[in-house]
Amino acid sequence: MLINAPVLMKPKEKMQMLELELDEPRFGEVRVKMVASGVCHSCLHAYDGSHTGIPMPIVLGDEGSGIVDAVGAGVSHLQKGDHVVISWAPSCNSCKYCNLGFPALCLNTPAIGKTTGDVTMFHHKGNDVYHYGPATYGSYIVVPESAAVKIRKDFPLEAAALIGCSVATGFGSAVNSAGLRAGQSVAVFGCGGVGLNAIQGAVATGAYPIIGVDVLDSKLDMARHFGATHTINLAKQDLEAEVKKLTGSGVDASIIAVGSSKAMEQGLTILAKQGIEVILGLPGQGEKFPVDPWLLMGGERRIVGSRYGTSNPLVEFPKLVELAMSGRIKIEELVTKRYDLDEADEAFRSLAAGEQARGLIVF
Repeated sequence: MLINAPVLMKPKEKMQMLELELDEPRFGEVRVKMVASGVCHSCLHAYDGSHTGIPMPIVLGDEGSGIVDAVGAGVSHLQKGDHVVISWAPSCNSCKYCNLGFPALCLNTPAIGKTTGDVTMFHHKGNDVYHYGPATYGSYIVVPESAAVKIRKDFPLEAAALIGCSVATGFGSAVNSAGLRAGQSVAVFGCGGVGLNAIQGAVATGAYPIIGVDVLDSKLDMARHFGATHTINLAKQDLEAEVKKLTGSGVDASIIAVGSSKAMEQGLTILAKQGIEVILGLPGQGEKFPVDPWLLMGGERRIVGSRYGTSNPLVEFPKLVELAMSGRIKIEELVTKRYDLDEADEAFRSLAAGEQARGLIVF
């Protein structure tokens, strides 16, 4: 079939709205009519060229929602008309990590820009067009069945798009990766879409205090709205002094939801003994931050990475929908602005400028 999508031809260039050919679903795949797609920092890194090695031309987008439009042979859990949230981590169902419930660590992940079988599903005038993960900026997409997670039909599909990356990643970083417990303290660096959901995850665990850390007062205002009990503006306040004032000996966990190696260094220095630092953000390729081994050994502190919030989307997505339906977490309030498909460039500009919690492309 023919579909419309903004296509990135080269980094730092305006995307071109093109009519693309989309292959039919193969064995175990479904075609999804997209309803909405979040605007994610990972895609911004491809858009602005800060992450290299991205094949082009490419359709961006790694979180979204839609309605199953067609199913291929061998599909067993989905049917036409189902409402789904798109996961960028389909399960191969054969490797160690997929069978442990961590598809984001799959050993059989296709090459970037490709899908299962190392092929592309998009084509333009006889040439392949690559996809960034599931390529949720396409008006229709074809994905493995495990990458389309069924949710209840009475939940707003536009808001559900954000569950596909920012909500699951941020919430899971606090609940799963950090393993926060009631009464433990946490500092969340970067109060954008992912960081705000880390704060919501911390609220769900009963953590206290929950400290939002950013350089923009507007982001800190949002942090308080989503559950931060305290905030620190790094541009105006002394981080270590403020943390000591609030906790006495440092935080039990720091969650770095911004791609800043400086923030990663700071997140380690404010940890209490046996504290854990969770790295979510992606800095520029090749960037590093110094680690004082004494901080690790002397206080049994830990640094861990978190990919997709250490979660299994097939389990996590429906759970997050239920939490939102019950009012335990906020999802619709994350949407700062909605964009038409041909406004994707403006959505990236706004994201880079720090103007939004989450932008949403609505089809």
